[in-house]
Order: sequence, then C-alpha cells, then structure tokens
Amino acid sequence: MPVNTKTRILIVEDDVSVRLTISKLLNDQGYEVSTSSDGFDALLHLREEIPELILSDLNMPQMSGFELLSVVRRRFPEILVVASSGAYDSSEIPNGVLADAFYAKGHESAADLLEIISNLIKSGSKNHKRENAPVWIPRNGKDHNGKPYVLLTCTQCLRSFPFTVDHEPTAEVLKTSCIYCPHEVTYIIDFSRSVNSPEKRVAWQSAFLKSQEKSLPAGEVYGSNTAQY
Repeated sequence: MPVNTKTRILIVEDDVSVRLTISKLLNDQGYEVSTSSDGFDALLHLREEIPELILSDLNMPQMSGFELLSVVRRRFPEILVVASSGAYDSSEIPNGVLADAFYAKGHESAADLLEIISNLIKSGSKNHKRENAPVWIPRNGKDHNGKPYVLLTCTQCLRSFPFTVDHEPTAEVLKTSCIYCPHEVTYIIDFSRSVNSPEKRVAWQSAFLKSQEKSLPAGEVYGSNTAQY
C-alpha cells in the first residue's frame, strides 16, 4: 500500500533504466521523487531544493557516491541518506560509506528497499561527525614496465602521484601515505567493470521488478509499461 507522505526523495543513479525503475516504485508509494544522473548533477539539484532523503548509487562517473555523500554530510547533515550498490551482498553499511542505511542492489528486493527507506524516515539520521569519504580512483592502465598503476590525489596537499597496484580492484577501502606530505589518504580503486556489467544490471532489474510484483496486492500490476523501465 502507498504511504501517506510527501517526503521528498532525490535518487542519484547513472543508469537510466535503474533510475526510472526506482523512481516509479517510490512515486507509486506516494513519495515526491526527483532524480540526478551523478554526483555533480545531484549537487546542482541541492542548490535548488533540499530533499528529506537521498538514495544514491556509489559507483558513478564524474563524481562517485562516496564523494557525493561526503559533501552532503558536511553541507547538509540533516538529509537522510541511503547508499546503494551491487558490489556488496550485505545490508550492512560498507566501510567508508557515509550513509544512514544501505541497499544491496541485486541482493535485496524492491520490498526491502521500501522497508529500508520507511524505517530510516521513522528513526532519523546517524551522527557521522563530519567524516570524510575515501577517494574513488580509476584504473589508469600500465606503466612502461607493464605494471598496472593508479593516480591518486592527496586530499590534504592536493598534489597527485602515481603508484603501482598488483592486485585486482575490490570494494575494499585502502590507505597509502602521500609522497609529498605526512597525510594518509584513504581510497577505493574503481572496480566497476567487475560489478556493473550490462548483464548484471539486466539481471538485477528483472529480479527487482519480479519482487515488486509479488509484493503488490492481487490484481494490481506494477505499471502497464514495465518493460521501458
């Protein structure tokens, strides 16, 4: 049953089909929904309107959810935040993610998402004490010796430096010392190719829609044009 509320929710998601799917789900439940395609777009939206809750993907181009939520925590601590990602299989908030709740996209159903949002609205925000999220960095390729490397920018002195990585990217939050100053930088290497493939998005979308249909009363269909989402 739709909730009796006009809570404003901002969905931040770079995948168009996922963004439309979740937007329709929340609209059908009575929420007032707006959307952004990435972190920068979300910050522009926040200049115009402040929502009560942000539902943000973590792995996005331009500005990741990690970075967006770090900014939101410093500038808008009153906003409730639900982070989402297909890279984690637990509803526990991942290390380094400045959120009040977490939705494991691909591992939890549409009903789970609605419950997470509803419970958070009732319970309120956590106190993150102006924490900083880790830097999200892409894989930059291989050096002249054939070794893979990444380019990291220190959040303290703002200077960039390359360093070699000899492992496959994971969702793990890592640390390294800046070569220019004493600051220790936390970072996450982009692992999007392993967790965000078109095949996995299609599989998640199909499972998400099926779980939503099961949660509706008999005879009520989740939109007549479901295929477009």
